[in-house]
Amino acid sequence: MSDLQLLTENGIDPALDLFDEIERLKADRNAILLAHYYQDPDIQDIADFVGDSLELSRKAAQTDADVIVFAGVHFMAETAKIVNPEKRVVLPDLNAGCSLADACPADRLQDFIDRHPGHKVVSYINCSAGVKAISDVICTSSNAVDMVNLFPEGTPLIFAPDKNLGRYVERETGRDMVLWDGSCQVHEVFSEKKLMQLSVRHPEACIIAHPECEPHILRHADHVGSTSSLRRFVAESAHDAFIVLTEAGILHQMAKDAPGKTLIPGPPEANCACNECPHMKLNTLEKLYLALRDLQPAIEVPEDVRIAAMKPLQRMLTRNLEVQ
Repeated sequence: MSDLQLLTENGIDPALDLFDEIERLKADRNAILLAHYYQDPDIQDIADFVGDSLELSRKAAQTDADVIVFAGVHFMAETAKIVNPEKRVVLPDLNAGCSLADACPADRLQDFIDRHPGHKVVSYINCSAGVKAISDVICTSSNAVDMVNLFPEGTPLIFAPDKNLGRYVERETGRDMVLWDGSCQVHEVFSEKKLMQLSVRHPEACIIAHPECEPHILRHADHVGSTSSLRRFVAESAHDAFIVLTEAGILHQMAKDAPGKTLIPGPPEANCACNECPHMKLNTLEKLYLALRDLQPAIEVPEDVRIAAMKPLQRMLTRNLEVQ
């Protein structure tokens, strides 16, 4: 099918300049476009704000826009709706899910919690509204260590749903936690053997990695951090070359921050684009335009779930376990 046929079947005039139309609709709708670092470059470039999960959560909580268009995945748009129940929140493609969130349904996590009575639950923000609702506090990769350290020493903790991030937090805090057995499909594909071969070919390159990577990958990293932390490190470091072990979408912003530096995407096991999130890439400029035009697909969260999920999110945003 040609691009012209695709645009026509989607009800979009092929003569439209999508960038101009998106800007016009944002103004007409009083809409803000939030985009994650893992989105395609065109979407990042037209977004009002590009960030990681923590930054996007804060922007969603602070915005005075009437409409939030979330160029990310489903759990991110749900988070925006949780903190903005009165606003219209739309996601360009409802099928933009998350392997990590999908592998931790709320009912199964509740059974897991029931088998560990007395434990407090720290959930990574990459989870559904239902999981947030049964958690004590939410964290992101940026603040997971800080959130765990808010609990008094000796407090029994469950960490869900990412076991690799949980292991990293255990190492950084010295705390033992019960870990849900979940992982991100993108951050598990990196090959240690290929990484070592790449490092030999580029001995000048600094290795940087997201904490969702597996332990055997993280042990080779010169810097471990969230997507925003990795971006800052590249911009501020004296190094001129970097092997980047996270979703390849972050390279777009890194290249803009540090145009003279060499950025090498981390090598996956297979000869594929496995270091790109297929869910994030479901969002396109065409779908973004349609979401703004039609204000669909809209994200809805049942009010009882929203209220329950808001409490642990507030505890993260305020760094206060006592927030009710």
